[in-house]
Amino acid sequence: MTASTKEAKETPLMKQFNAIKAKYPDAILLFRVGDFYETFGEDAIKTASVLGIILTKRANGSGTHIELAGFPHHSLDSYLPKLVRAGLKVAVCDQLEDPKFTKTIVKRGVTELVTPGMTFNDKILDHKSNNFLGSIVIDGDKAGLSLVDISTGEFFLAENNIEQIDKIVKSFKPNEIIFEKSSKTKVNEILGNQLYYSPIDAWAFTYDYGFETLTKHFGTASLKGFGVEHLKLAIASAGAIIYYISTAQHDKLKHISTLSRIETDDYVWLDAFTIRNLELLNSNHLNGKGLLQILDKTAAAPGARLLRRWLALPLKDEKAIQQRLNHVSHFLSEETSAKEIHQLIAEIGDIERLNSKAATGKINPKELMQVKRALDCLMPIQSILLKSGEPQLIALGEELNDCEWLRNKIEIELEPDAPFNINKGKVIKAGVHSELDELRSISHSGKDYLLRIQQREIEITGIPSLKVAFNNVFGYYLEVTNTHKDKVPTTWIRKQTLTNAERYIKPELKEY
Repeated sequence: MTASTKEAKETPLMKQFNAIKAKYPDAILLFRVGDFYETFGEDAIKTASVLGIILTKRANGSGTHIELAGFPHHSLDSYLPKLVRAGLKVAVCDQLEDPKFTKTIVKRGVTELVTPGMTFNDKILDHKSNNFLGSIVIDGDKAGLSLVDISTGEFFLAENNIEQIDKIVKSFKPNEIIFEKSSKTKVNEILGNQLYYSPIDAWAFTYDYGFETLTKHFGTASLKGFGVEHLKLAIASAGAIIYYISTAQHDKLKHISTLSRIETDDYVWLDAFTIRNLELLNSNHLNGKGLLQILDKTAAAPGARLLRRWLALPLKDEKAIQQRLNHVSHFLSEETSAKEIHQLIAEIGDIERLNSKAATGKINPKELMQVKRALDCLMPIQSILLKSGEPQLIALGEELNDCEWLRNKIEIELEPDAPFNINKGKVIKAGVHSELDELRSISHSGKDYLLRIQQREIEITGIPSLKVAFNNVFGYYLEVTNTHKDKVPTTWIRKQTLTNAERYIKPELKEY
């Protein structure tokens, strides 16, 4: 923060900004002010440079100024990805109350911290690659590593010698790694300086904290069921990663429902040099294609991500390799079944990331309808697998759950053409909620309702010029010209006298 930012503390807005900024010193704070997200001081200088927007200086008292750069709030989805791709953490600070209902400064707070390794934003994520956040703990010649993709719910742990952990990092390619502040030099020596690092406090990297955090998260008494209870360094790294995610306002993590140990003996661990020279993932030549680009005929994003991992982590176990080959052989010989399943999986789409969005409350109505369409594909897939005659495929089919209750609930309650933005309306079907139906009726037929009141009162009172109107002072009212004011019922309450007319209210209109 620049000196000019500190000098700006005397204004209520800047006092609020500085208090929130102090909690996120290493992040760009997008500070919602009315219809704009504003940045101040050093944040503004970085933001203007990355986004190519105008940097201005705002007067703030005699002889002081502060740098300022902002953009309209509806452009957040366009500008946020650019900031994160530039390697910046971004704290989105929103207004937590309607300015109309407060006489003091509007309450604001950070609603989400977006980092290179933590996001649900589709415009930041690569749908064919995982977006892993890593956490590493180093102790002598050993290290513990945990990897989480919050956009899919995948959670991996590993503990091994430093050389092996380095190979795992190179294979999984996390977009961000957290570590204990004091171990920065060691981490750079082991993993290099090409990764995005986030140092955090040492207390979060203890075994006791990690064990307590993981058992609480999974609702278990121990970690034996995951096969990781003896990996103390890995458990310490996992506790820190859960803590780090929670500090980013991602407190709904039930979609991270299991923990997998990375068995280092199961795979051929390829270093970055080998992966690059064999052109497994990308080509080293202009307009060339890597092996992944040639092989990838997957129908949906989860399959593309899995294939990428399989190529980077070749199996060593002959039985596991043969199992995969058997599956492939079956579908090569059953072309009709293969085409049907391929088409159904294409209709399912990226169910992993939709599931994560639903679990964290970040899913929109249109995406929720896609969940319904995805679930509708499960039973046809199950039918094909059960008829395959292949024991392992039959077992896979038996594991599928048709999620009938959820499919029916979405079918009954959600409009099939629901919009992306819930504020657009037309999300919930008629008949689901009586109060919602009533409010819709008032909203859609309000003018007709008022005209009916007006016509009824004209007939009752005999005042042909009576009008129903509205203002912001006392809402809906009845206006009567002076010629007919002697016909006004005694139950009406006079609210305003004009030159040629009187304005009245009655309980029915006030309630409406």
